[in-house]
Amino acid sequence: MTRGGMDLGSRQVKLVLLESGEISLKKSFDTAAFYREYGNIKDGELSVDTARLGLPDCGRSTGLTVTGYGRNAVKVAGAEVISEIKAHATGAAWQTGLKDFVLLDIGGQDTKVAKIKGGRMEDFLMNDKCAASSGRYIENMCGVLQMPLDEISRHFENPAHLSATCAIFGESEIIQKMTEGAPPGEIAAGVNLSVVKRVLPMLARFPDGPIVFVGGVARNAAVTYFIKDRTGRELITVPEPVYNGAIGCAYL
Repeated sequence: MTRGGMDLGSRQVKLVLLESGEISLKKSFDTAAFYREYGNIKDGELSVDTARLGLPDCGRSTGLTVTGYGRNAVKVAGAEVISEIKAHATGAAWQTGLKDFVLLDIGGQDTKVAKIKGGRMEDFLMNDKCAASSGRYIENMCGVLQMPLDEISRHFENPAHLSATCAIFGESEIIQKMTEGAPPGEIAAGVNLSVVKRVLPMLARFPDGPIVFVGGVARNAAVTYFIKDRTGRELITVPEPVYNGAIGCAYL
């Protein structure tokens, strides 16, 4: 049986198929474009056209499980719905083979940290009140700096001090740093460090075990560097950080 997982994220929708324990397909879509292309309004609700996604027989030949920001608002026919933290914990365990670890998920709109013991979640924290500790914050700062995401992720040396705790006020602070003549690379490093500073108190709640890093921000080399440097702990980035939630769904 083919097993499918879908992560309806705030920035991207990710789709994964598992066959015989191996990833046979993975796709990602811009969230707004995905809903326009594959969504239908039925009885006043947005539903996903699984046939157009190549999943014509959900619930029969293809088992499908859904998670993510839009899991409770968007109907996916024949799919089971699970929490994001459960999906990411399962995906991280599947990708690493570990049963005891601390999960760190920095996504497009929120940050989650969970303690996994014996393959089960014991406790978790979530920051969804402010985008300042999420991928959206880094994207916004890229716009201010006129710097691509892959470039900003390379900067970690001599980080400029950024004190704003809000993603909106952060833009004004960066512009101020630019008028003061701070080099763009140092400002970019400060952006990366500011994200990590907001995550460190969450990680401190669960001080034991390796940290398994998932979510789109796990591809940011500078953020990874700062987490290792500031915690002194083992940090493992999964092979497919962006698809981790969808992988967890498919495995379940």
